[in-house]
Amino acid sequence: MRIAVVVALTATVAGCVSSPVQYGASLSPQDPKWATPQCQQARTDAMNYDAREKGQPGWGFGVLLGPYSMGLVAAAKEHQQQQRRLLARQVHLQCSSLPLPKGLDFDPQIYAPKPAKYP
Repeated sequence: MRIAVVVALTATVAGCVSSPVQYGASLSPQDPKWATPQCQQARTDAMNYDAREKGQPGWGFGVLLGPYSMGLVAAAKEHQQQQRRLLARQVHLQCSSLPLPKGLDFDPQIYAPKPAKYP
């Protein structure tokens, strides 16, 4: 039971990463990169992801399926948080001339799929 509570709290805190759409809106439209096609594409990708994410089942769905599904929901929420960070990073790189903030200054390869190792 303790493990389920810890996983739920961790995933809740991890879900606090702001939406890439909100992050893109916080950037300055006066930046020379703002009107570029790459920036427009990055903002469109962020809006599409945000719309898809809202259709995903949440914690209530996991509770309905039982205690073992909470781990699956927590893993899905963690994946969503990683995708939000990657998209916010992409929006910043394409739409802003400023250096990356600390929260987005990471190697994007850490979230890349790992090759499967089969015996």
